[in-house]
Amino acid sequence: MSCVLLTGSCHHRMTSVATTNTCLTLGGSYTGHRCFRYDYSPRCCWNGDEKRKKSKFTPASMTMGKQFLCRNLSRPNFCLEVLDAARERFTQEISFQSKDKDISLAKALLYVAAEDEAFMALSREMDALSLQFERRDASISSDALEWEWEMPLAGKSVDDWLTELDTIAEEVKAELVSRDIGCHLVEVLEAVNLVLFESRGFKRSPVLVDPKYSYLHSVLSSGCSSAILLSVIYIEVCQRLNLTIVGSRVGEDFLIWPQTGNPEELFKVTAGHSLFGVVNGRCVDNPKSKASDLSSNSLSGLDIATNRDIIGIALANLIRLHWKHASRMNHGLMLTSPLRPVHDANDKFSKIDGSNIPLVRPRDLRLAIMASERWLILQPHNWALRRDHGMMLYYNREYKEAVQELSICMAFAPEEEAEVLEPFVEKLHLLVLESSWKSLGHKGPLAVP
Repeated sequence: MSCVLLTGSCHHRMTSVATTNTCLTLGGSYTGHRCFRYDYSPRCCWNGDEKRKKSKFTPASMTMGKQFLCRNLSRPNFCLEVLDAARERFTQEISFQSKDKDISLAKALLYVAAEDEAFMALSREMDALSLQFERRDASISSDALEWEWEMPLAGKSVDDWLTELDTIAEEVKAELVSRDIGCHLVEVLEAVNLVLFESRGFKRSPVLVDPKYSYLHSVLSSGCSSAILLSVIYIEVCQRLNLTIVGSRVGEDFLIWPQTGNPEELFKVTAGHSLFGVVNGRCVDNPKSKASDLSSNSLSGLDIATNRDIIGIALANLIRLHWKHASRMNHGLMLTSPLRPVHDANDKFSKIDGSNIPLVRPRDLRLAIMASERWLILQPHNWALRRDHGMMLYYNREYKEAVQELSICMAFAPEEEAEVLEPFVEKLHLLVLESSWKSLGHKGPLAVP
């Protein structure tokens, strides 16, 4: 008998997964993960109504072989464990108790990818179990429902992908040795460019449509990348060569260059290209880009991004891409659309009514929310980020949590922005009260004196 019970939502959720023989109950949403409860086995985190027990799955287990994990955890429970472990490791890596220079960009972004991969794997497993329940009376071979289970991150561990960066750095060293040249800055950068862009074939995708190219392990595997992740790879490889690379946001672009006392050599044109242009791509030669105006003199005036800033940029890209996928059926829908004046009768998105919320794709929306949660760990006082996070919770019909986030946002937001939010939050609060009213068995609308 196979029994799965899923209830709850973002902040207060419960999941119960048990495997016996043929009963499947799905309720609520399985989109969240951090407060999941699952009553499957004494080996897992929780068991029935007993007090919480320490899990035998630790973050270190993310580096173990899949044979060990599959033997000790069911697939859904393994996904849940990875979700928690990846978020815990990410939080530890970017902790404000750590110096910014000690933060590993690669580790932090691989933990982001591991969490999202585990969430998608859990979603697929729930779909498979639902299909099994729907077809319980049909004759289906077990092979038809087999899931090719893999470790997170395309069958590799976080350590495996870090080793891949080590390998790239070793290839650069081998290139330098084969040339029988020293370690002059320009020569090292030329060797890095040769290995990354020619031998390995890395390339920037000018317009990202597929979110997978915004995950570090996918970029290392495919070679196709967003500009920010290719910059991360460049920084990580050069770090292994004892060469410090810094970066800064310039307009819509993120540019990187080595710390040097002689920036003129970066802009010296050889064979039609400068080193600065090869490292940063076509944006440097695009007259419409602010990057094209940079010179060796203006480079020193840019604000250098911290490691936390770079991680934030990568997370912002994920939010943007996942929201775009989530809202693709509602052309023109923005996160802030419901904040438009309610009296605008021509704007269908400005109505604050639980029955009129545009339908969005729940998995993509949850992935956007997860990216937003991580970014808030980095920037808890960013009012605009918290506003957008609250609006995503609203679209996910988590009204109570949305009210909480938007109320916090109002405390940090400029006065004019708080005035825009206030009537929306008040109406949203009424939706929460009405929902509680109906949950108590009352009928009809809630009367407010």
